[in-house]
Amino acid sequence: MEIHEMLNFKTLCLAQSKMMQGLVFDRDLKKLLQKDVDMTIRHVRQLQGLYEKIRLSEDGGAHAGE
Repeated sequence: MEIHEMLNFKTLCLAQSKMMQGLVFDRDLKKLLQKDVDMTIRHVRQLQGLYEKIRLSEDGGAHAGE
């Protein structure tokens, strides 16, 4: 459950950073926000992969006892 919560949090952070990019006019701050967006996208993808592995192992474990 914790990974799912982290994934939700990082997705929310990503949406907020993308929204802020449209409101910011300072070039340096825009670059910083873009760097945050890029890094957050990588984190979201990593968490999605981890979440899928966990779900697959839980599904496999449920069927193994049948």
